[in-house]
Amino acid sequence: MKPVLVIPTRYASTRLPAKALRRIHGKPLVQHVYERALAAPGFEQVLIATDDERIQVVCEGFGAEVCMTAVSHESGSDRLAEVVRRQGWADERIVVNLQGDEPLTPVANLCQLAVNLDRHPEAMIATLATPLQSTHELADPNVVKVVRDHQGMALYFSRAPIPFQRDAGRADSLDVSGYALRHLGMYAYRAAFLKAFSGLKPCVLEQLEKLEQLRALYYSYPVHVAIAREIPGPGVDTEADLQQVAALLAASAEL
Repeated sequence: MKPVLVIPTRYASTRLPAKALRRIHGKPLVQHVYERALAAPGFEQVLIATDDERIQVVCEGFGAEVCMTAVSHESGSDRLAEVVRRQGWADERIVVNLQGDEPLTPVANLCQLAVNLDRHPEAMIATLATPLQSTHELADPNVVKVVRDHQGMALYFSRAPIPFQRDAGRADSLDVSGYALRHLGMYAYRAAFLKAFSGLKPCVLEQLEKLEQLRALYYSYPVHVAIAREIPGPGVDTEADLQQVAALLAASAEL
């Protein structure tokens, strides 16, 4: 059974209103993301999930399959769960999630997610990480860190500097090489997990850290974490991000 890929896309955005429909080289942002997803081999279906008719009209205009969802979802996983139910996907189906503001996601990483989850039947979720590059990143609460066990399963995700080096002394003496990992917000899920997850109450850890993936760990759902094959490009959250992505796409001639 081949995996499927879903692109959750919302119209509302605090820092960049209507960003999904903002144009980059003549195409809306969401179209760039969709075309990146189509370039990933091995997926049976690629669709866009949205709760906004304006996005639906634009996406269907460039040929995308769209699944309309409720506006009341509190998280991206809840929206994915509705898509799973509406599409009638079997419990064992692997669902890869690509955010609608990530047009520079490497195709290799999308395939890696699906393959890794398929190869680890004990896991309900697969995600990716990259080695941290500096002590600044380790201390930055906007950079989510993850620690793994010997089989690559997540032990914990945190905005705090984990693992903590008790004997390191000053912050500038910390060594991040070889052990400290930055979590990338990319996921593959088993459809059965998404159906169950939407019914689980948020946990205290999730609410404190503002990290939804901690709910999976809290309820003992294994999360496999692999080192990403490629470093992803920036996402789009601000006007400056939009201009940066436009420049990078132009440089790579992916127009």
